[in-house]
Amino acid sequence: MKMKNFMLVAALVFFTGALRAQTVDDVINKHIDAIGGKEKLGQVKSLYTENSVEVMGTHAPVTEYLLEGKGYKTETDFNGSKIIQCITNLGGWMINPMAGGSGAQPMPASLYEAGKGQIFIGGPLPDYASKGYKAELVGNENGTFKIKLLNGSNDATYFIDGSTYYLTKAIIQGEMMGQVVDVTTTYSDYQKTDFGIVLPYSKTIDLGGFSLVSKVSKLEVNKELDPKIFEMPK
Repeated sequence: MKMKNFMLVAALVFFTGALRAQTVDDVINKHIDAIGGKEKLGQVKSLYTENSVEVMGTHAPVTEYLLEGKGYKTETDFNGSKIIQCITNLGGWMINPMAGGSGAQPMPASLYEAGKGQIFIGGPLPDYASKGYKAELVGNENGTFKIKLLNGSNDATYFIDGSTYYLTKAIIQGEMMGQVVDVTTTYSDYQKTDFGIVLPYSKTIDLGGFSLVSKVSKLEVNKELDPKIFEMPK
């Protein structure tokens, strides 16, 4: 019995020490290395992506535009209607005819705060401090590191696989039809691009009441993008 207790204590000490040995910066840096490295990511100035999205049995094409540190815009053609969401370093706006309006409207502050990390290549994790975030390593579940990212209003939790150091899941508080919901995005099908960075080509977004699956059909790195596409129409 004494030997059994001794082994349990030793295992606990080992696990605690291993967790402490891995700091949040250690995990994030390994994640950055896994998706191409800091130098390579720094060479990416824009991403242009075409996706096929399935939601409630309906397929819809989605085009994404990302200009590093400046703007992120999605255009979704859904049943003949074009839904647009745009986030910039200054604010956000959206067009959603399915919500009863055809004109551009300012994005709610909570939705903007939840999504503003998308204007950066690789999201908010690389150089998180310079982007105004704080990061905490809050656990390791079945070999997956759990990181809490804080920006003062909307907290997000990121899950990084301990073997590949790819991002596998993100839980971010968002807004859906006026209600606050936890938006869970699961990432998979990581592929190395011709440019040399590694990106997920498939993601499942769970909005609580329903989910959608997005798959990349075309991706271009450093495609020339006109910054004016991120300006809110008047």
